[in-house]
Amino acid sequence: MNKKELQEFLDFKTEQYNQPEFIETDPIQIPHLFSKKEDIEISGFLTATIAWGNRKSILKNARNLMELLDMSPHEFVLNFKEEELDRFQGFVHRTFNEIDLHYFLSSLQHIYKNHGGLEEVFSQHSTPTSTQQAIHEFKKVFFELPHLKRTQKHVSDPLKNSAAKRINMYLRWMVRDDNKGVDFGIWKNISPAALSCPLDVHSGNIARRLKLLKRKQNDAKALIELDTNLRKLDVQDPVKYDYALFGIGAFEKDFLK
Repeated sequence: MNKKELQEFLDFKTEQYNQPEFIETDPIQIPHLFSKKEDIEISGFLTATIAWGNRKSILKNARNLMELLDMSPHEFVLNFKEEELDRFQGFVHRTFNEIDLHYFLSSLQHIYKNHGGLEEVFSQHSTPTSTQQAIHEFKKVFFELPHLKRTQKHVSDPLKNSAAKRINMYLRWMVRDDNKGVDFGIWKNISPAALSCPLDVHSGNIARRLKLLKRKQNDAKALIELDTNLRKLDVQDPVKYDYALFGIGAFEKDFLK
């Protein structure tokens, strides 16, 4: 395919998958349980944090987590106390356990009480063309409190060669307004043009098939390569093509044959 054909194909596939029906099988359904901005962004952040592995398990554990937060994540975070750790006993999603969750809630409380909230922290170091430095700086703020070193692995750092798939997905949810009711678009201080594609097995395989990506590893260098090529197709909203790449990879198994 030449550039024009590729763009037409990806635009068509983006339109096909960027629909309300997408919510039904995606972790984004968890923040869609809420209407208050802070509830959406906190539930979205916690859901994105555990969004790896089996999808049914992700959805089950994320919904269970919201119930543990009394279906009011913002209010719970603001009033969270150390002695409430017992209520999370036994919570686990793969390697993310109750100890990690306890720190995450403490750190979120710190961010909302002392740093102006999640949007403020991510916005401070975002540029018109990138959020990757912002993710790096966010991780530093997030781990300002005393914590176990093991918990740090649950927040990726693109400046340490991670593709930071889950945080880039989370930023897409919060920043991008798709006019379809899927992505929320509730963060107005970061431009959609600055977003990066949530690079995973599905989007990476399809990107390579379409010659949008040559690098074999799904790491930060691959993300830069993919972002560069997607911005050539749509400089204002490059991450919209995540729907096409992921959708084809996840739901059109014959495409790679």
